[in-house]
Amino acid sequence: MLQRRSLLGAAWGAGLGAGLGAGLWVEVAARAVQPPAADLIRAGGVVVAFRHAHAPGTYDPPGFVLGDCRTQRNLSDAGRAQAQRIGQWFQSQSLVPSQARSSPWCRCIDTARLAFGSAQVWQALGSPVGSVESTNEAHLRELRQALAAASRRAGSFEVWVTHMFVLSPLTGVDAASGEGLVLRADAAGAPQVLARLAPPASAP
Repeated sequence: MLQRRSLLGAAWGAGLGAGLGAGLWVEVAARAVQPPAADLIRAGGVVVAFRHAHAPGTYDPPGFVLGDCRTQRNLSDAGRAQAQRIGQWFQSQSLVPSQARSSPWCRCIDTARLAFGSAQVWQALGSPVGSVESTNEAHLRELRQALAAASRRAGSFEVWVTHMFVLSPLTGVDAASGEGLVLRADAAGAPQVLARLAPPASAP
């Protein structure tokens, strides 16, 4: 099991404006110490993959319809504020993604738009729950290929907003709502988690 250590305040806590909260942390691999997350992102060649911000519940209601947010599980007021604080941290670090890509689910699109101002919908980031296994595997292959391509683009980074059920099989990590994983593909094309951006704490 990969050992990790916590670096309190190494990234999210740095450069936060008043009222954003300071109880934020980053984890990096203990055996290969990395620069602070902001420096990793600024250097480029990475994807910052977020689980959508807080949306109460677990699954969507029966009979939900993509494209109709009224039928889906959506962000709470706390989740919307959480997404805005994510965007504020990136702004405080002068970090602008080359693109922000999102699952077609409303809670992911809203997270991306509130944090980064826009969202490019991408089916491969969609929730696999209820899909056939072959579709899920095809989407994971597409995500790995896109990560490998992004890893070759030094000086720029992408943001993906997706679901726990996508991040877990892709990275082996169970992310919390609003948590970001700084990803890079290794030489074999396998996703590596370089740092974890904890969800922003509520304002005091």
